[in-house]
Amino acid sequence: MLRMKDIASQVGVSVSSVSLVLNNRDAGRVNAAVATEIRDLANSFGYVPNQLARSLKSKQTRTIGLVSDRVASVPFSSHMLGGAQAAAWQRGYILMLIDTGGDADLQTPAVQSLLQRNVDGLIFASTFHRTVDLPPVPATTPVVLLDGRPEDTTSGADWVVPDEEHGARDAVTHLIGAGHRRIGFCSVRAYPIADELRTRGYVESLTGAGITVDPDLMVVADDAATSFALEPARRLLNRPTSSRPTAVFCFGDQIAMGFYQVARELGLEVPTDLSIVGFDNQEFVADALDPGLTTVQLPHARMGEWAVDRVLDRVEDNSSAAEAPQGHRMACPLVVRSSVSTPLDPP
Repeated sequence: MLRMKDIASQVGVSVSSVSLVLNNRDAGRVNAAVATEIRDLANSFGYVPNQLARSLKSKQTRTIGLVSDRVASVPFSSHMLGGAQAAAWQRGYILMLIDTGGDADLQTPAVQSLLQRNVDGLIFASTFHRTVDLPPVPATTPVVLLDGRPEDTTSGADWVVPDEEHGARDAVTHLIGAGHRRIGFCSVRAYPIADELRTRGYVESLTGAGITVDPDLMVVADDAATSFALEPARRLLNRPTSSRPTAVFCFGDQIAMGFYQVARELGLEVPTDLSIVGFDNQEFVADALDPGLTTVQLPHARMGEWAVDRVLDRVEDNSSAAEAPQGHRMACPLVVRSSVSTPLDPP
């Protein structure tokens, strides 16, 4: 690795002169021609600063530690890492990632390993909206939960989650705006926080439009995979036309895929006979269905950006360090495709 003293030796100047030039503090202090020679030499050999030496002086490593449960290995959630990495890079920091693969016993050793490397802040990333029991972290280390909330509200951690309730309201309001009144809903019991919020949004949207919530139009799947949606979809759709929903709001896009399959199994056409709206905007699912699925975007990339910016605001601004922990609900925009139309037989 090229060092400042190597450049100084080749140019025939002191190390302090090289330091002034490479830190852009040479104006009026180093001869302009010499400064140009130093910069040209540094560029030609790809000189990079010794970050360890800088960190000893500044007390910062310009590194953020990120502990993930399965985010790094689940394509659906990986946009959170992409957003976080882009935001960190833009502000001159890098991410140091440890993915525990969902093994809770690895969380504390992972945190300890990152703290031993003097990271400037920590982010805990979850693959779905849940409460997280944080391991001990020094009070001087800023912590942000990404797609989760702290189990202990006194932990001092900031957090960011998707605004799933509002997203669900927008989804059902879109169906109501298309003329639907018999709107079914398939929830998922495996994700209790998200399920509660999306159910609440469904109910609020109906009642706000003066539509009575019909429990017979609500079904539950055990998990969010397509196979778990088939039986609830058959129960909801295999009914006489007069009692069958004209539209369905699904907990997730894979659940919606199951409703597509059952609708075709029963001879129903989407969206002519049945309009469907999903949630998540999963890549290779929502845009691959035929017709394309109207759904709600989980703002994973923007949440990753927010988490990094919040950590770094606390790292770089002493005044923000004294602020109370902040929770942020990130808007979930509706993505309109072709799975919704006006009902043939308005209720």
